[in-house]
Amino acid sequence: MKPFRIRLTFILMALVGISMIGAGLTMAKLFKDSHISALEENMSREIKLLSGTFQFMDMNSPQAISYYTEHAEHIARLTDSRITFITKEGKVIGDSERNPLEMDNHSNREEEVLAAKEGIGRAIRYSDTLDREMLYVAGAVTSDDGFDGYIRLSMGLDAVSEGLSRAWIIMAAGLVLLFVAATFVSYKVASSMTSPLEQITRVARRITDLDYDARVPIQRKDEVGQLAKAINAMADSLQAQLKTIRDNEDLLQSVLDNMTGGIVMVNAEGEFALINRAAERMLDVKNSELAGHSYKELKHHYELSRLIEEGVLSSEPIHEERSIYTPAERIVRLDGVPMTQDSSHRGMLFLLQEVTEIRRLEKMRSEFVANVSHELKTPVAAVKGFAETLLGGGVNDEKTARSFLQIIYDENERLNRLIGDILELSKIESKRVQLDCSPVYLSEFFDSVLETLSKVAEKKKISLNAVVPDELFMEGDEDKLRQIFMNLLSNAINYTHDGGNVKITVANGHKPDGTETVIFTVSDTGMGIPRKDLPRIFERFYRVDKARSRSSGGTGLGLSIVKHLVELHRGTITVESDLGIGSSFILELPLLQEHDK
Repeated sequence: MKPFRIRLTFILMALVGISMIGAGLTMAKLFKDSHISALEENMSREIKLLSGTFQFMDMNSPQAISYYTEHAEHIARLTDSRITFITKEGKVIGDSERNPLEMDNHSNREEEVLAAKEGIGRAIRYSDTLDREMLYVAGAVTSDDGFDGYIRLSMGLDAVSEGLSRAWIIMAAGLVLLFVAATFVSYKVASSMTSPLEQITRVARRITDLDYDARVPIQRKDEVGQLAKAINAMADSLQAQLKTIRDNEDLLQSVLDNMTGGIVMVNAEGEFALINRAAERMLDVKNSELAGHSYKELKHHYELSRLIEEGVLSSEPIHEERSIYTPAERIVRLDGVPMTQDSSHRGMLFLLQEVTEIRRLEKMRSEFVANVSHELKTPVAAVKGFAETLLGGGVNDEKTARSFLQIIYDENERLNRLIGDILELSKIESKRVQLDCSPVYLSEFFDSVLETLSKVAEKKKISLNAVVPDELFMEGDEDKLRQIFMNLLSNAINYTHDGGNVKITVANGHKPDGTETVIFTVSDTGMGIPRKDLPRIFERFYRVDKARSRSSGGTGLGLSIVKHLVELHRGTITVESDLGIGSSFILELPLLQEHDK
């Protein structure tokens, strides 16, 4: 903006200078014209005065030239001007500066011509005789003494030029001072005009650079003030609009970042335009690395990239499932829809949803139904078969009949246990079971549990004992804890050979975060569990030894119920086993339960 200020200052100075020069020229001309006009008037009066007071002589007299010349010289000394007497025919008969006989005829001189017409004639011209510019005033004079011609006064304009020169010097000095003052004033005026514009320009540039907090600090009522207000209003509007846009972008980004489903956007050129966090985690990629790159670079998910390619090329909605490996297998459902705007294709939008757990649960549900059906079918078939035999009267022996009835009764009990375990497991998994926590004195608790199982252990001559620190209490649901350890100890007794050992050990423990825990270890000297079966030991209806499990009356749901009840107590359960040596189930439960507020 400074060059503009300088240019504006120069323009104002130029205008002032031109105005001052024009004014000076005008004043000089007026000065010269007025001075010459005053001289003309004076000279006209002098001619009129001479015509009335001068004693004329007959122009045809032999002494006329000397007479008029002598008097011309005398009058010239008095009036400080040149005097010339001229006849009507233009003949000079007397002159104060030169010999009349040597002078040309003056009949065609401008002043004589005008004097002949108007009585007084004036002219300014260069005099070759005197070698300077002269003012000539001629008056027509007619005297009864025989003079009929012109009296001409002439005066050099040197005095006028000198006065004009002095005036020019004075005027030039004044003009210089005035020009300096005008320069200062012009700069101030230019500054007052450009300084607000500079401020407005700086603010406009800051706004262009996305600094929407910039404002013009100008409080004026003129057009510049109105422009500043308009700039500030524009900045306010832009700031409000940008805030709305940013809020919407933040909201949209927050939605995209917190979506559980993955979003992948591919533009019309087949390049990745957007990959949200869920999609990054699902595909093990980074949006920053793939944005602007072709979808074909998704090479390590070949099936998925083929499906994306199919959607991009066809621009038709797609709904498919594919398995991806990152490195574990994951099942992903991909729903793709074309993006259009004003009938133009903008690309494809893909929604990725991991359905691995859903498919796993569906498989578990299917297996559960199949297992329940299988488990129910066996006792129901047995009950039906023995009942039909009894009803048909085919059994006359009372002992055989009683054994049939006993089998029917046992199978019914097995059905009741199975149905009870299924209902119990259903309640636990649906979170409809609440803990009724209270302090549990573990020594007395295990005495009661072992007493309940002692008769079963005695039948198999199994040593059953517990090692529990005295005075050890923990907080928990005693009924649920009893169900946990009854299941574990019953399994240990069932799968331990006659004469074996079943033992429960209780000890204090601490988690890495300092939380106090109680560690329970239920160990036996049974047949053990094969290593391949350990990961599935807590699944519903999973049995390591199916024949022995059925013969012992097990439902296959006990360990699954135990795991859910342990987790309900915010604990963990693991298993260690050596085939042919025995198994150990290790439970770690919090000493105190966290109560929901």
